[in-house]
Amino acid sequence: MKERLFLALILFAQLCSVYAEEEKKKCLLVMSYHQGYEWNDGIEKGVVNTLHNVCELKIIYMDTKRNPSIEFGKKSALKAKSVIEEFKPDVIIASDDNASRYLIEPYYKNNKIPVVFCGINWSAKEYGYPYINATGMVEVAPIVPLLKIVLLSRPYLKKGVYLSSDVVSEHKDFNRYKREYKKRGVRLTSVFVSSLIEWKNEYKKAQKSDFIILNNYSGINDWSQEEAMKFVKNNSKVLTVTNYQWMMPYSMLGMTKSAKEQGNWAGQVAKSIIEGIPVNEIPITINKTWSLFVNAELLDSAGVKLSNSVMSRAYRKW
Repeated sequence: MKERLFLALILFAQLCSVYAEEEKKKCLLVMSYHQGYEWNDGIEKGVVNTLHNVCELKIIYMDTKRNPSIEFGKKSALKAKSVIEEFKPDVIIASDDNASRYLIEPYYKNNKIPVVFCGINWSAKEYGYPYINATGMVEVAPIVPLLKIVLLSRPYLKKGVYLSSDVVSEHKDFNRYKREYKKRGVRLTSVFVSSLIEWKNEYKKAQKSDFIILNNYSGINDWSQEEAMKFVKNNSKVLTVTNYQWMMPYSMLGMTKSAKEQGNWAGQVAKSIIEGIPVNEIPITINKTWSLFVNAELLDSAGVKLSNSVMSRAYRKW
């Protein structure tokens, strides 16, 4: 009798296991960029950690940071669309602008598949959001708080140079920087480059300005961290600032966003959708986690001074 009961329990457990596997939901994470890009990896880590054991998670990479052409973006979107049609996800997480630009808006706007976007710079209206089947977290850089901190130490600043890689999201960032800085009496000019030698040349020219915003090197495919760090140490005379943590080895002051915050939030929302919460009941939001950093070694080598209040509040890692 006990043996029969034991066997029955084993069979029941096996059936439950099979049923659970059949019922396990599917999540698809569409990354606009490539593995190894720090922002991309941070969002992915947040999503993976949140959805571990929650759903079957598949990840695809559109690789549009290293390949910024419109033609490549459209082809990459079609490949992603084929994966979606085969995988049949219960929810799609679309990370950063190009996933929405090339994939979600053209093919899944107001579709039956729920969509959670994250990492879209400044505003999602450009891609027609909100949709009835979508929600998300918009990525907002703390550019005004950073400027206020800079002006505490250097109130005479009037003109700056925005130096970044020549990709769509960096142009979008510059337009917001220029508008917000102009309101506060600071004039910005922009330089977008595609190679490390161009970046170095423009960095030297920018030393004539009051300060430099180093927005992003991703998209400069021949970038060398060692070469760039050595260069800025030997050629820096004015304050450099950034809103990206991975730009801190080359920058003196940074107020940065958290990629992991975006990924964690997107993962939690995907989980809620899987558990039955309608996507149109989850409001679009913005990121809220910022950190302040200084590169004390670079400040010292350039002879640039910041206020004691800034130095005491900031993390020092470089």
